[in-house]
Amino acid sequence: MNLKQINNLTELFSDQFNKQINKDKILLSTLGDKRKNYSWQETHDFINLISNELRKVISKGDRCLLVSENRPEWFITDLSIMLSDGITVPAYTTYAEKDYDYILNDCTPSIIFVSNNEQFNKLKNIIHDKKFIKKIFSFEKLDNIEIEYINFEDLIQNNNTKNSSLHKSVALRKDPSCIIYTSGTQGNPKGVILSHGGILNNCEGAIDILKPLLSNEQPRFLTWLPLSHSYEHTVQFVQITVAARIFYAESIDKLVKNMGDCSPEIMTAVPRFYQNLYQKINASFNKSTGLKKKLIFKMLELGLKKIKKVNLTFFEKILDSILEKLVRKKIKSQFGGSLKTFVSGGGALDKEVGYFLNAIGLPTLQGYGLTETSPVVSCNPIDDIRIDTVGPPFKGNAVKIAEDGEILVKGENVMLGYWNNKEETDKVLKDGWLHTGDIGVFENNYLKITDRKKDILITPGGDNISPLKIENELVNLEFIDQAVVYGDNKPYLVALLVLNDEFINITNEEINNAINNLNNKLSKIENIKKFFLIKEKFSIENGMLTPTLKLKRYKIINKYKNNFENLYN
Repeated sequence: MNLKQINNLTELFSDQFNKQINKDKILLSTLGDKRKNYSWQETHDFINLISNELRKVISKGDRCLLVSENRPEWFITDLSIMLSDGITVPAYTTYAEKDYDYILNDCTPSIIFVSNNEQFNKLKNIIHDKKFIKKIFSFEKLDNIEIEYINFEDLIQNNNTKNSSLHKSVALRKDPSCIIYTSGTQGNPKGVILSHGGILNNCEGAIDILKPLLSNEQPRFLTWLPLSHSYEHTVQFVQITVAARIFYAESIDKLVKNMGDCSPEIMTAVPRFYQNLYQKINASFNKSTGLKKKLIFKMLELGLKKIKKVNLTFFEKILDSILEKLVRKKIKSQFGGSLKTFVSGGGALDKEVGYFLNAIGLPTLQGYGLTETSPVVSCNPIDDIRIDTVGPPFKGNAVKIAEDGEILVKGENVMLGYWNNKEETDKVLKDGWLHTGDIGVFENNYLKITDRKKDILITPGGDNISPLKIENELVNLEFIDQAVVYGDNKPYLVALLVLNDEFINITNEEINNAINNLNNKLSKIENIKKFFLIKEKFSIENGMLTPTLKLKRYKIINKYKNNFENLYN
């Protein structure tokens, strides 16, 4: 498939559909409901059905808000909107009412899609005065509502368009496909306008990375990151490109179980997931005893040598192949047994976590990107993983380092701009170059992220410190679940700590000893001098984490400002 010759994302689906000789092959599966399987043919017909309804009420460029958890109907709705020449506006199910109200007023959607009563109830109090809303669609039947709506189940029962050919979208590569709102770590979210060509361009780069990993059989992907996130949204179209089978996970809590259910070959996730995985596996390793413990730590030692490209002796190679069968195979079996790679994006993956997972036989490719770049800029290839980098840039986007170290990106994958916000667009898009706000360097064509412009702490002496680096070191301690480092223009650094549930009885002396040991590994200006503990964990629900589990640093610091400042008295 020549992606350069494809005009839009629905054409991508149509072309791949026509290549599926067996149209009964399953495309979409819900792990929470084994009955919810959709073949290529059923998906095709469903998209056509919804698009026919949409075409009755929307015009080219109309926005359509989509509020749903991950499920096959999400995929179907997204393609239906685009097939109708509308623009998909995905919204996180974890938003508060004021967030939905902000987005509704900002992008003025003609259509709202909700999955069920739970999602509709988040909107019902704020949509009554929105005159721009023409229709509401729901995946499931809604209870006790006075507003007229169209239910997917009713449409399916009355469907007379089965096996009809997919009508064509007139969209071109330069046209908007979706508006994805940023997670709002620095304030109000901004609506990033991504083009059809931008996402197709990203698919090209992804195929280069995945080509060595794909078997002749139907590749299996497990999806759990919200589809409203630009990363997972684009992965949908990568999955179409490789004619994959897509499994939708039940929840993050059931992720490992779900991996056993569907034996995925590829899974994408954010750094927080891998950090948790590292803590759990490492804790399990430390509890082992006797010969088992010796085998585990020898496997880890040899694995680290390999990933760091240290040559093994002849004896070590034999021992490593034995440990591959005795230890690594058992570890892999806990994740379905077929995993070819994890792909990490949406934030910086801690170096220690990356080395560890790759060493124990769970290949983890770190990439880099932003919502504004559709979203991937670069990624490590499986045959040359360099843990402390985010890999070479994808073909089709140019990357350079500005004089102040900022990473600049140019190409078809770069956003068209922020919706309804020229001022913010002009701040980051200059002469076609996107100013990412990230600091980096190139090492042998591999991009390395060294800092984030806005998150840098500057000491009174003018030294720059990355709080994220130190926070990653802190949460790698088994008793710390979350951490925030503070100290911009202060004489020393301090930290807010949230303890792991299993260590709530740990003493301050034990914490101090562990932090002093950690300080010995850090430079003097990076040392944590004081800390305070809080009991409440940061979560999406309490507004302290973004939907992709990043800290909303400015909100946390504002809330605990007095606690931080008291550590300097």
